[in-house]
Amino acid sequence: MKKTEEKIIKEIIDSFINVLGISGTATFEATTSDKEELIEILLETQDTSLVIGHHGEGLEALQLLLSLAISKKIDRFVRVSLEVGDYKKNRIEFLNQLTAKTKERALLEGRDIAMPELKSWERRLVHMLLQDDEEVETESIGEAKERVLVIKPKK
Repeated sequence: MKKTEEKIIKEIIDSFINVLGISGTATFEATTSDKEELIEILLETQDTSLVIGHHGEGLEALQLLLSLAISKKIDRFVRVSLEVGDYKKNRIEFLNQLTAKTKERALLEGRDIAMPELKSWERRLVHMLLQDDEEVETESIGEAKERVLVIKPKK
């Protein structure tokens, strides 16, 4: 990532914090993999509940808006991951445990088990956790808020 792009990203992040009236500081790191470019933002603030919102809805919305604003300014899509108050870290740990339990249940019962009410990034994480699994496979079914992830024993 170019220095000019880093400056633009920092300005956008600071602008969002100011517009929202949040007191705090943000740092970011940009990484690139084979498939995507990711900007990981760490926001340190006393206003964690305001940023996170109900069940992480505020955090997810802010990530999307930041991704769109940054992508538009630098003329290419970048995914944004925003961490506030260890919310995502704790949620990832919970999802790792839930995924393992759901996989075991699907294998034990020999049937498909749905994991409802996951946000898109959470479904993506579960898909990635089990993508190379030899015993189960995953599939997202449904649309919009009704979308669920299903863990299926391999035949």
